Amino acid sequence: MSLTFGPAVRLRARHEFTVVQQQGRRVAGRYTTVLARFNDLPCDRLGIIASKKIGNAAVRNRAKRRLREIFRRAAPDTTRARGLRTLDLVAIARRETAASPYEALAAEFLGAIQRLREVKRS
Repeated sequence: MSLTFGPAVRLRARHEFTVVQQQGRRVAGRYTTVLARFNDLPCDRLGIIASKKIGNAAVRNRAKRRLREIFRRAAPDTTRARGLRTLDLVAIARRETAASPYEALAAEFLGAIQRLREVKRS
């Protein structure tokens, strides 16, 4: 399991986010909306969007920290080793993300990733 959320597992540039948003598939849940697009890299990558609609800076940062921790614990660096195709993910946090129970948020987020991974390749 990776101990950090390093640059190799992050979406950082605007064009990376827009490609996933325009060409990816979407799963909406109560706490987050997750978009995904298959990539040819050795690991999954995550980008998080937390707009000002969620709350002040402290609330937005808490929502992002929670999503990063769930993603980090899912061991994105071992995805290809388990025989799965890797994804570029964009998680759009909702107001409920920061205040939701951690277990419920984790179950929804990981379930959304699993649903997106099972989509047939086109």
